[in-house]
Amino acid sequence: MFSIGDFAGLGRVSVRMLRHYDAIGLLPPAHVDQHSGYRFYTASQLKLLNRVTALKDLGFSLSEVQKLIDEKVDVGELRGMLRLRRAELEAQARKDRMRLAQVDARLRMIEIEGHMDTGDVVLKNIPPIRVAELSATATGYDHPDSITENLSPLYPRLMELMEAGGVQMTGAPIAYYLPAPTEPGDETITVHAAFPIGDAEAGDDPGFEVVVLPEIEQAATALHEGSMSEAFRTGQKIANWIDDNGYHTVEPGFAREVYLDCPPGEFDKWVTEMQVPVSR
Repeated sequence: MFSIGDFAGLGRVSVRMLRHYDAIGLLPPAHVDQHSGYRFYTASQLKLLNRVTALKDLGFSLSEVQKLIDEKVDVGELRGMLRLRRAELEAQARKDRMRLAQVDARLRMIEIEGHMDTGDVVLKNIPPIRVAELSATATGYDHPDSITENLSPLYPRLMELMEAGGVQMTGAPIAYYLPAPTEPGDETITVHAAFPIGDAEAGDDPGFEVVVLPEIEQAATALHEGSMSEAFRTGQKIANWIDDNGYHTVEPGFAREVYLDCPPGEFDKWVTEMQVPVSR
């Protein structure tokens, strides 16, 4: 048998927590010395302690843990629950990393305020372009993770549908966003993922929309290098150029992002052209 101190060390929990587990009947010691009151545990109880700790890490309260243990959750169920929790934690970690990157980028923007070079902003005419597209609804610009989560899955799905229909893309992927409010004050947006397809026939029911993005007579454009989570850097550069050169944006805009070079998983190496419709 093991003293409570040794058992706590082996199980990587505190002695205080083991005493609490004993008090609520969740994990009583195997033996209590009648004279000294010392608690003693067996090696086999580490299995139960491991389950308790795992269920707590899943977010269950101690009363819920007690119920699950009483119901004898088997190893397979527990493994599945832990894998689900792991996936949730990994997703949250990705969101946190994205937020940290955005904070760092905005700090850099603050540091260079008043010294931003707008010399690489180019005024272009963007001809009409026929595209295949899928769309989804995102919470809004205040929640960039919502935009990413809703937009990103559209591209592989669109590629599958186009391949199934024998429709080939003829240019770089495009994204654009349009307001989609359902009530006053609602900042919901519709995100559109598109591939240029030229004059290709798409059939009667290809599973995607075929639309013609209208001509943009004048677009202020600039290349954005890096993750799109920092797109506001290039957005501010374009905004400064628009103000400095006597232009204004055109509503509803149809501002677009054209993904020129996007190595999978290497977001810091992405090259995207941002296009903002403007007029004198």
